[in-house]
Amino acid sequence: MLCPKKHVTFKLPTLLFSLRQLRTKPTRLFKCRESDEEDKDHSPKPPENHIHLLKSRGQHLLTNPRVLDTIVRKSNIQPTDTVLEIGPGTGNLTVRLLQAAKRVVAVEIDKRMVDVLWKRVAEQGLGDRLTVICNDALKTEFPQFDLVVANIPYGISSPLVAKLVFGENQFRTATLLLQKEFARRLMANPGDSEFNRLAVNVKLAADVEFIMDVSKRDFLPCPKVDSSVVRIRPKDEIPDVNLEEWWAFTRTCFSKKNKTLGATFKQKKKLMELMKLSGMKEDYEDNNVNCLGNDGISDVDEEEVGTGITSFREKLIDILRTSSFEDKRPSKLSHEELLHLLSLVNQAGIYFHDKTMLKNASSYVYSAAFD
Repeated sequence: MLCPKKHVTFKLPTLLFSLRQLRTKPTRLFKCRESDEEDKDHSPKPPENHIHLLKSRGQHLLTNPRVLDTIVRKSNIQPTDTVLEIGPGTGNLTVRLLQAAKRVVAVEIDKRMVDVLWKRVAEQGLGDRLTVICNDALKTEFPQFDLVVANIPYGISSPLVAKLVFGENQFRTATLLLQKEFARRLMANPGDSEFNRLAVNVKLAADVEFIMDVSKRDFLPCPKVDSSVVRIRPKDEIPDVNLEEWWAFTRTCFSKKNKTLGATFKQKKKLMELMKLSGMKEDYEDNNVNCLGNDGISDVDEEEVGTGITSFREKLIDILRTSSFEDKRPSKLSHEELLHLLSLVNQAGIYFHDKTMLKNASSYVYSAAFD
């Protein structure tokens, strides 16, 4: 039964949602609060069975039952599976996952949502199959799971995908509802205008498959953009490469993805950085101030710098030229080509990763992949 309109309490600039309404198809009449700052006002507490939704936490709840059912069906859940759900909200997807899987582990940062979720699951008699972790998904050590099925908050899409793809947990697939633009970038291939560092890093370790688009009108409150569902499937084997070095390498290459590699590696600032990272400190301290122009990126002037950086530049450009990479652009290169170039450069004693960084610190690892 639909909740009567009088049960939805309006209050500017915030709006309360009936918990029953959050289970129905949304309309354009509803807006949410912009941030947690509005919690600091002296407004009366919301009535029972109503809840504020916070845009700052990406709380746009999927309410279209057809889309929810399709996501569960496309996830290929087996009766013996444990499913990880991130950001369950009020449980629209959770209830369906519990009906299909052996167990669901839900990670939710908002305690208000956790309370609503437990109550709703209990009403369905499914509470014994649910585990809820009330914490930040990026800071939580996930238990073992077989699948991921989730409506991912837009604000944590990049680091969360990195955590899943490069984390220690092994799983079959991750079926994720993402912002449409982010999903397109994630699926991009070499030569596509959208090909980027996000795609090149994720696809090193996983395959990404498009499932379907989801209209913004299927959410409550209605976001500004549409969404897409994708399936991420970890590869059985990934290239034997140091991930920290790979991430640093792709950061350098894709900072100007349509610029030729020869131009990128003639930049003064980049040459000095690579000399330092590679332990080639000869002339580094003497030239650190004098060789950088105001923009920090113009070509090296041999009259202004010592022989150390000049020979370093020639060494690097020679690698690019002899391997036919000097005039190529990162946005056009395959994984095989990028891995080959990185191998050639490393063999010459040139490195991109700062070895002084704390290795495998989670906050660094998940940001380093896509920052």
